[in-house]
Amino acid sequence: MPAATAAGRPDTRLVVIRGNSASGKSSVAQRLRDHHGRGVAIVGQDVIRRNVLREHDTTGGANIALLGKIARAALNAGFHVVLEGILYADRYSHMITSLVRDHRGVSACYYLDVPLEATLARHASKADAAYLAQVTDSHLSSWYRELDLLPGGLETVIPAASTLQDTVARIVRETDLTAAAAPPPQYKPSQGDSMNLVLMSDPQVAAMPVHEGGEPLVDVRDHDFRVDPRKQDPMGAFTHVREGVLARLAHARSLLPAGTDLLFIEGYRPLALQQRYFTEYRDELAAAHPDWAPEQLHEAASRYVSPPDIAPHSAGAAVDVTLVDQDGHELDLGTRVNASPEESDGACFTHAPNLSDQARHHRTLLLTAMEGAGFTNYGTEFWHFSAGDRYDALMRQEPHARYGPIELP
Repeated sequence: MPAATAAGRPDTRLVVIRGNSASGKSSVAQRLRDHHGRGVAIVGQDVIRRNVLREHDTTGGANIALLGKIARAALNAGFHVVLEGILYADRYSHMITSLVRDHRGVSACYYLDVPLEATLARHASKADAAYLAQVTDSHLSSWYRELDLLPGGLETVIPAASTLQDTVARIVRETDLTAAAAPPPQYKPSQGDSMNLVLMSDPQVAAMPVHEGGEPLVDVRDHDFRVDPRKQDPMGAFTHVREGVLARLAHARSLLPAGTDLLFIEGYRPLALQQRYFTEYRDELAAAHPDWAPEQLHEAASRYVSPPDIAPHSAGAAVDVTLVDQDGHELDLGTRVNASPEESDGACFTHAPNLSDQARHHRTLLLTAMEGAGFTNYGTEFWHFSAGDRYDALMRQEPHARYGPIELP
């Protein structure tokens, strides 16, 4: 599908929950979030229509398009989305079916079928006296539509006999919502302990198979990211990443505190350029250490520059980023981006001990946001993160990588 309409990632989940008032939609949505934890966005019809817009529910209402836009933005940022509400089929079906059609991941729609009598009984049991005075049985009866299903057999009907616990368990099972969340990196180096790092030169990285998914490279400049020109090239290759990586970057950006933003420095790197970087650094080490064997030089160079055959940058899977304030000024993260271990006395290592409290705090902000969005950090470079490449797959104990070397069209 065209990138302009596609939403989310292959590992995001979209759950649509519809039904009459007092059928339990909000309770199911909240329990799904409670079950999964952070990373689930609840997009509620009543919140947008009634609280945000204070709009009547009418055909062509502004809330309809807004609900779709919010759901798409959340999916693109890497969140799972639960869209819930009465969402009458004749008014909302086009928005919902378009969203399901465009979503890259798993989508599932459910209709909570509760008879009017049971609806009235559930409503009467609510403890909110003010709400009961405002919403009467007459209101519920006038709003009620029996089995108001979306066209095309899109929905699974859940009967009133299904308990809240059973309904949530069924949705989790059928959408694989639990398994959809990206696991945290399996490896955490001890602070300052560079000897325990898995380097790019490790044979395990090269041995990781790649099942190329075919995601295209996209330009972050088209998506309102702050881009630093220090690594620019004539082709503009440096601002490109895979579509899924872009979605994770947007998610990471949303996890940063107010007044803080990502500064994008480099993404895709053509294989020829990666080879040049690696060779130049290896030659520098060889001049400084003429007694080192070729294997030792290769391993030492890999601390800082990935070997070309497995380089995440050349797969469009890696990004070099740092933090800036709201005015675009870089924050102190201990060293400049791309400082070598020799230049920085090892302070380029993510968990280096020789950092100020302020630099360590800023690194923690960056690491928390990026890892929260599903990236893996390369521990010799606080600024380098990747997702879907061989190194990330090895660290997460995945069976294969999703992204291999790619050429810019």
